[in-house]
Amino acid sequence: MSEKQVTVIIPNYNGLQFMGTCMDALEGQTCQDFEVLVVDNGSTDGSVEWLKAQGIPAVFLPENTGFSGAVNAGIRAAKTPYVLLLNNDTEAAPDFVGELLAAIRRSKKIFAVSSRMVQMYHRELMDDAGDMYSLMGWAYQRGVGRDSRGYNRPMEVFSACAGAAIYRRAVFDEIGLFDEMHFAYLEDIDVCWRAKIRGYHVRYCPKALVYHVGSGTSGSKYNPFKVRLAARNNIYLNYKNMPAGQLLVNFPLMAAGVAVKYGFFRKLGFGREFLGGVREGLTTARSCKKVPYESDRLINYLAIQWEMIAGTAVYMYEFSARQLKKAARRRS
Repeated sequence: MSEKQVTVIIPNYNGLQFMGTCMDALEGQTCQDFEVLVVDNGSTDGSVEWLKAQGIPAVFLPENTGFSGAVNAGIRAAKTPYVLLLNNDTEAAPDFVGELLAAIRRSKKIFAVSSRMVQMYHRELMDDAGDMYSLMGWAYQRGVGRDSRGYNRPMEVFSACAGAAIYRRAVFDEIGLFDEMHFAYLEDIDVCWRAKIRGYHVRYCPKALVYHVGSGTSGSKYNPFKVRLAARNNIYLNYKNMPAGQLLVNFPLMAAGVAVKYGFFRKLGFGREFLGGVREGLTTARSCKKVPYESDRLINYLAIQWEMIAGTAVYMYEFSARQLKKAARRRS
């Protein structure tokens, strides 16, 4: 049994350019009650050689297993009570690990704690203040693109962003690990959803600050690979975690959400990829491991539905605020 409390798991795929900054920030943490484990996903950019030369503990996978496969390998190897997942394209503030550890220790019913993520190259702007989910079937980053001086209140969120979040390792034994069918994208929403069905909570900790480049592995905010996978995984997400009755109630708004997203991605030139992902999701969803419905957990399903309603309201508010800000900039 490790004497440390936390294993910081860093998935890496051809991310050598980011590793130095990420590691330097971890060395400067005020809380050193952690060990580092890098999981390399078959990199070919010199990452493997660099990790070995630096003597950094690592698991070397022979091929790219996606985000889910990499972090699962790390979680299986970890011996600590908590695991902290951290993207390689980050720079953690000195109190980052300590604040996350303190936050998750506040209750045994907390499964995960999401950090305060600020854009690396635009530090006046938020990147993520916990992830939310809406009735339209849209997962989104709370606070993205808004003033980084805000979002100072700890609160319940739908999901922790797995790019910089701490998890209670024992809960994975109860709910399962990250779904490797997802490969990448929305797997963090899925695992937190499963935990919420079991009655666990997910919190946002504003004092745990980390700077994030964003899309460091995929290379861009929108690309054919990402659009297709996210569209497919969104089908998996709802099929797996919603009982039939909840799916029926939410279907009209989720269908409208798919239509709106198609229009959005069609304008960007990714309409075909989006529809391809939706088709793949519909035809392969039955291969997913669906969460069995348990009637004695009805209160948890109702709480999740309420969170989706609240998530819809937050999305509408933040979207409107961003549009007003853009309009004000155009007028000036």
